[in-house]
Amino acid sequence: MEKFIKYFEEAKIELQKVIFPTKDQVKNAYIAVFVVVLIVSLFLALIDLTMSFTLSHIM
Repeated sequence: MEKFIKYFEEAKIELQKVIFPTKDQVKNAYIAVFVVVLIVSLFLALIDLTMSFTLSHIM
Protein backbone atom coordinates (compact mmCIF):
# COMPACT_ATOMS: atom_id res chain seq x y z
CA MET A 1 0.00 0.00 0.00
CA GLU A 2 2.92 2.30 0.70
CA LYS A 3 4.24 1.92 -2.86
CA PHE A 4 0.78 2.70 -4.19
CA ILE A 5 0.58 5.98 -2.25
CA LYS A 6 4.14 6.91 -3.24
CA TYR A 7 3.30 6.27 -6.89
CA PHE A 8 0.37 8.72 -6.79
CA GLU A 9 2.39 11.34 -4.94
CA GLU A 10 5.13 11.16 -7.58
CA ALA A 11 2.56 11.23 -10.36
CA LYS A 12 1.05 14.39 -8.87
CA ILE A 13 4.48 16.02 -8.73
CA GLU A 14 5.17 15.11 -12.37
CA LEU A 15 1.79 16.45 -13.49
CA GLN A 16 2.62 19.79 -11.91
CA LYS A 17 5.64 20.00 -14.24
CA VAL A 18 3.53 19.54 -17.38
CA ILE A 19 2.88 22.63 -19.46
CA PHE A 20 -0.54 22.26 -21.04
CA PRO A 21 -1.22 24.10 -24.31
CA THR A 22 -3.30 27.26 -24.32
CA LYS A 23 -6.55 27.56 -26.25
CA ASP A 24 -4.79 29.56 -28.97
CA GLN A 25 -2.12 26.88 -29.38
CA VAL A 26 -4.74 24.16 -29.64
CA LYS A 27 -6.73 26.22 -32.15
CA ASN A 28 -3.65 26.90 -34.28
CA ALA A 29 -2.64 23.24 -34.26
CA TYR A 30 -6.19 22.21 -35.22
CA ILE A 31 -6.22 24.66 -38.13
CA ALA A 32 -2.79 23.51 -39.31
CA VAL A 33 -3.82 19.86 -39.26
CA PHE A 34 -7.08 20.65 -41.06
CA VAL A 35 -5.28 22.59 -43.81
CA VAL A 36 -2.67 19.86 -44.34
CA VAL A 37 -5.33 17.13 -44.50
CA LEU A 38 -7.36 19.23 -46.94
CA ILE A 39 -4.36 19.80 -49.22
CA VAL A 40 -3.33 16.13 -49.18
CA SER A 41 -6.89 14.95 -49.86
CA LEU A 42 -7.24 17.39 -52.79
CA PHE A 43 -3.90 16.22 -54.18
CA LEU A 44 -4.92 12.56 -53.93
CA ALA A 45 -8.29 13.31 -55.52
CA LEU A 46 -6.52 15.04 -58.41
CA ILE A 47 -4.18 12.09 -58.90
CA ASP A 48 -7.16 9.70 -58.77
CA LEU A 49 -9.13 11.70 -61.33
CA THR A 50 -6.11 11.95 -63.62
CA MET A 51 -5.44 8.22 -63.49
CA SER A 52 -9.11 7.35 -63.95
CA PHE A 53 -9.41 9.68 -66.94
CA THR A 54 -6.21 8.32 -68.49
CA LEU A 55 -7.15 4.66 -68.01
CA SER A 56 -10.69 5.13 -69.29
CA HIS A 57 -9.38 6.66 -72.52
CA ILE A 58 -6.73 3.97 -72.97
CA MET A 59 -9.21 1.13 -72.65
